[in-house]
Amino acid sequence: MERVVSADVYRSVFRRHAAGVVVITADAGHGPVGFTATSLVSISLLPPLVSFAIATSASSWPTVSTANSLVINFLSADQHAIAGRFATSGIDRFAEPTHWSRLATGEPVLDEAPSYLRAQVEHRFAVGDHYLVVARLATHTERREHEPLLYHDGHYAKAHHV
Repeated sequence: MERVVSADVYRSVFRRHAAGVVVITADAGHGPVGFTATSLVSISLLPPLVSFAIATSASSWPTVSTANSLVINFLSADQHAIAGRFATSGIDRFAEPTHWSRLATGEPVLDEAPSYLRAQVEHRFAVGDHYLVVARLATHTERREHEPLLYHDGHYAKAHHV
């Protein structure tokens, strides 16, 4: 039975779609910001480009709207607390117990992220109530092997290999 894609149907359909979890961090000169994202997508190999979406109402948007670069922090399956912290509104996400530092290029990075990508922002497109940000990957750091953290049906989860 076909149904019109209302906001409720949209939420219901995408709750069943598992997505990888990252924390995106940036600083445009007014202090670090970060947010949990499940919308990271690889879009081009040559040049290496990724995209993600951020709500125009997000507290991180003013910084992301002007930052030249950012960091995509990949989380491991046991880091749901970090994902939850960076998805919580109204708190200082960089206060204890968050462990973070700055790269030599100035961007904030999560010290406990098993790997991260530093990227230069190339485009910001207004799309509905969000912006789609396209960024060119500059550098990658792999600190350790890890199983990815996923988001599915309103909960953080591990990948189950078949």
